[in-house]
Amino acid sequence: MTTPDAEQGGVAGETEATPEDGAPRPEERLERAVRAAEQALIEYEIAVETFRVEIENFSRLHHQKLGPMYARLEELDAQIAEAKAARTGDPEDLRRAQELRARVLPMPSVEELFHGWMDGDGLFPESAAMLTDQPVRPPQRVRPSEEARRLYRDLARKAHPDLAQEEGERKRREEFLTRVNTAYARGDEAELRELSEEWTAGPVPEERRPSRSEELYARLEWLAQRKELLTVVARELEEGAIGSMLKLAPDDPDRLLDEIAEQLLAEVAGREAELAALVGQ
Repeated sequence: MTTPDAEQGGVAGETEATPEDGAPRPEERLERAVRAAEQALIEYEIAVETFRVEIENFSRLHHQKLGPMYARLEELDAQIAEAKAARTGDPEDLRRAQELRARVLPMPSVEELFHGWMDGDGLFPESAAMLTDQPVRPPQRVRPSEEARRLYRDLARKAHPDLAQEEGERKRREEFLTRVNTAYARGDEAELRELSEEWTAGPVPEERRPSRSEELYARLEWLAQRKELLTVVARELEEGAIGSMLKLAPDDPDRLLDEIAEQLLAEVAGREAELAALVGQ
């Protein structure tokens, strides 16, 4: 089992390419730095994903092998508490018994049982109709206002794709008219007014394309941010319950499961003896 460990650095053996006049291109060093950072990030992502899979597999084995023992311990704890409460009648013992029993047999909440069917005020009308075999009321139709209809007709005339002189403009008009149709179908007068103002303002001018150096700097910044994100993920994996367990036996996790199983079996035996003593009393 290995934990993620990033390595950043240059690419060995590379030499700077130069144009015919012998002067290196200004972007050459940036390009080499980007390639090195990309390679290091790939290796780090592989290490993090490998570690994640190891944790996932160990977690699955942990659940399969030890899950029944944990469940048995919870059941024994509940039975011991119930036996104590039955013998003492103490309210605190009764509360403790109920608390432990609830952990063993958790009851779903009303919201979970009737998710999507009811809220704090009771069943939704549609839910009640379905449960009583009554027809479900269709949704109320939206009737656009006169102003919405006027805005729609005006925009449809101005932005119709057939008025375009070239393909790019036709595509822009088609996309814009799709938004207009959607707003009109909802009867959204405010949205139609905003679309009208947007059309009047005209298309947004194309942004200046960044230079090659700007693109490379932006790429380096993104790679650094990605590395920081992966570092957080790796740390959470390592500090989690399963990751912390793996640290105890990184080279032989199966042996660790066996040791934990032996401890749990001893705890089960102790609980069973305690319960038998209480029941015998």
